Amino acid sequence: MKSGLMYALSLAWDLGYIIALPIAILGFGGAYADKHWQSSPLFLLIGIGLALMITAIGVSRKIIKLMKETK
Repeated sequence: MKSGLMYALSLAWDLGYIIALPIAILGFGGAYADKHWQSSPLFLLIGIGLALMITAIGVSRKIIKLMKETK
């Protein structure tokens, strides 16, 4: 078992990726699509919405896994 500090840092790192990657990829992708098809802000908003859904699913799965490990 990892020490408390290392486990907390590992969890923070994982959650950072779960939150940051979808918003960065889908946000920038949506902005690029809007620029390409002159449809601002449609694809940006769709990308952000999808990123929020993906993030919610990822965080909830991580929390469920954490709860199962602590039982």
